Amino acid sequence: MRCLWLTWVDPLPEHDGQRMYSGRLIQAMAGAGVDVHVLCTTSSGSQRRDGDREEGVTWHLVQHPFPPVWMSVASSLPHIAHRSAAPAMQARLASMLSEARWDCIVFDGLGTGWALDPVREALDGASPRSRVVYLSHNHETSMRASIATGVRRRPIRAALMHRDAEKVARLEQRLVDIADLVTAITPDDAERFAEQATDKPILVLPPGYNGRRVAVRRITSDVPRRAIVVGSFEWIAKQMNLREFLTAADPLFAAAGAELEIVGAGDPRFFDELRGGLGATRLVGRVDSISSYLDQARIAVVAERLGGGFKLKVLDYVFNRLPIAALAGSVAGTPLAADASMLTFDDHTPLAKGVLSALDDLDLLNRLQTAAYEACADRFDWSDRGERLSGSIAAL
Repeated sequence: MRCLWLTWVDPLPEHDGQRMYSGRLIQAMAGAGVDVHVLCTTSSGSQRRDGDREEGVTWHLVQHPFPPVWMSVASSLPHIAHRSAAPAMQARLASMLSEARWDCIVFDGLGTGWALDPVREALDGASPRSRVVYLSHNHETSMRASIATGVRRRPIRAALMHRDAEKVARLEQRLVDIADLVTAITPDDAERFAEQATDKPILVLPPGYNGRRVAVRRITSDVPRRAIVVGSFEWIAKQMNLREFLTAADPLFAAAGAELEIVGAGDPRFFDELRGGLGATRLVGRVDSISSYLDQARIAVVAERLGGGFKLKVLDYVFNRLPIAALAGSVAGTPLAADASMLTFDDHTPLAKGVLSALDDLDLLNRLQTAAYEACADRFDWSDRGERLSGSIAAL
């Protein structure tokens, strides 16, 4: 099978879950015997070059500086797709569509929606017709609408985000319409897509995991009384989540003499804005490895009301044997269960209080991390994801 895989940027380095999900799935598809050709823009941190061939994957990389967000306002495309809609990308795609026959074409995320019309034109009347896959990272329509609704204090920004969310909804529906197969990263997203496409197969395709697995860990009083949040805080939804949680949690942690550690990249201006009002929280920023930070925490927090999708950092927590406390609904797609293998709470203040209560209950912490590891141990294999995706495409 020859596959043209469209994604928005070279997945290396894996700074966030979106890049990791794309990059690992590309590798898994190649591992399943698919000849994968990836078209995307270059990444400043990657050593890949245009034309590189790596383990069954050929990289077609186009140099393209991303335009500022405001430039998408006048476009019919939402910002997530507009940023990659450069003439150089369009020219390379046209060349690849005309010079080769593809068994399948993968739209990897809504950010590749700029390519929808050229692909549609190339497929019109073609025989045999390439099979088309919309590989979603979220149900973008519902997620973007909820984010726009959450921006209340800035009316102009909220209006622009609502308009962008409307463009997202139109583009996502068009991608669903052209697709022969739609994938969803969680069962909840699959249900939403099924409402849009009653006649389309929907494949639930959660991520795999190939990071560090800690065979045995015992959380003791020698571990600092510390909770940790790992993530990428460059996207507005992630910033809103973090701000809301810290507003509730930081004063409670300071009063209890406990620590909060936030590990991951973020806009320096956002971090500087936060830092002035924090007492118990340390903003670490981007690190080369999170392992040592996970080892020095007693519990991990998932406080994400906005953003949807599958939180890949949850698997880092689980397989590094760090118990999890989360807002209800924020760990969709995992087999974790409230009270049995994680703690769940309905709002940020109860979540913060629940974390503080659990910090000194070492038996509870160790029971939760053991149960979570056992629940997930055999459920997240990347090679399985590649075989399932390639098999589903072949069966179309």
